[in-house]
Amino acid sequence: MLQFGTDGVRGKAFTELTESYATGLGIVAVDVLKLKDVVIGRDTRESGQRIESAFAAGCAASGARVHLLGVAPTPAVAAIASAQGFAGASITASHNEYSDNGIKIFTVGGIKLTSEQERVIESRLEELAGSAGGSTGGSAGGSAAASASALIDARSLLAHYEQQVVQAVAANAFAQVHIVLDCANGAMSTVAPEVFAKIGAKVTVINGEPDGRNINADCGATHPEVVSAAVRLHSADIGLAFDGDGDRVIAVDHVGNIVDGDHLIALAACDLRDQGQLDDNTVVVTVMTNVGFHRAMKARGINVVTVTVGDRAVLAELDAHGYALGGEQSGHIIYRKLATTGDGLLAGVLLVDMVRRAGAPLQQLAESVMTSFPQVLLNVKVAQRGVDVGDIFAAEVGAAQEKLGETGRVLLRSSGTENLVRVMVEAQSHEQAQEIAENLAAIVAQRLG
Repeated sequence: MLQFGTDGVRGKAFTELTESYATGLGIVAVDVLKLKDVVIGRDTRESGQRIESAFAAGCAASGARVHLLGVAPTPAVAAIASAQGFAGASITASHNEYSDNGIKIFTVGGIKLTSEQERVIESRLEELAGSAGGSTGGSAGGSAAASASALIDARSLLAHYEQQVVQAVAANAFAQVHIVLDCANGAMSTVAPEVFAKIGAKVTVINGEPDGRNINADCGATHPEVVSAAVRLHSADIGLAFDGDGDRVIAVDHVGNIVDGDHLIALAACDLRDQGQLDDNTVVVTVMTNVGFHRAMKARGINVVTVTVGDRAVLAELDAHGYALGGEQSGHIIYRKLATTGDGLLAGVLLVDMVRRAGAPLQQLAESVMTSFPQVLLNVKVAQRGVDVGDIFAAEVGAAQEKLGETGRVLLRSSGTENLVRVMVEAQSHEQAQEIAENLAAIVAQRLG
């Protein structure tokens, strides 16, 4: 049975994430969370409609009204849930390949589930599967089908999300800006170009023609070199690359230099501070954040709080202390006063507006805000997801850290969404980081592969 990872449940469509499982998850989620209305969106995977239909049927079978957005970015689902007082769900596997799919659930108000809520749902799913003889959906299929009248076409609500993002900046603010958008053939393919056009930008779109199988395929936020080349080709001012469900963004400047999430958060932190909007003068990041970010913030007198990986962990810390900004190196950025989750489109719009107001190119701003330490990140395929690598490889990590001293950092962590162990090493030179990372990756592969 699938379990919740860093961000919802995820697996191979129809073999791991089955329609029966999706129906059962809908039944249990509505019951456990006491939901009355659920808004559902999906990305552009070919499996999306069937998984969406199964999950929606489960929600309806438990008595919820289900509002269907169709193809919609994950942050749009969260924003609409927040505005309408609904719960929400996004049918997506984010940056994974098309053959995977997943379900991200937001409770009432567009807030991601807590770990305790996830554990209760998992426990109830196991009970449901047991009572149904192994089929997670149990005998609810008939009652779910009979509840089709509870399904509501809510595609018009997407316009409210778009308008919310448009209104985050001044009218026609981007009239002099040429932007390249890499939409990853995903959920931002229509929404992002429309929003930037409404703010007055000249927009060039790449990878905006989804066919069900090309989502994230050598494009988007995981392949920023693609938008980099397009910016140079079209002599654009800025490029933005989204992932498949649009909850993260990576930028490139006018000469094609990649501006990752660390730089984007650093720029945002300084900008909010200068506007008096960085509450408690604090920004929240994760353990993956480059040591150069920490040094840059310290030099500017900005406090940094570090949490575990995942924008859910970032959001929890933001809400616990009333902070305004947080995010991840991967491009999940949460402007908490404006959103309840990472929103690649909102972050991209605010970045372009920041550059416009600064009157300087993104290249200059990004280079001046921080200097990243060379970082090597290797993904090692392993047999089992979620292994406690901290204990297993404590001696090896300790030895590597001792070798680096205070001039670098070593991190091993199991992916919460895939059968991978991520090996990250930062050092003063790329060569040293590469050598240590490869040695650790080989050890991990030997023991856990």
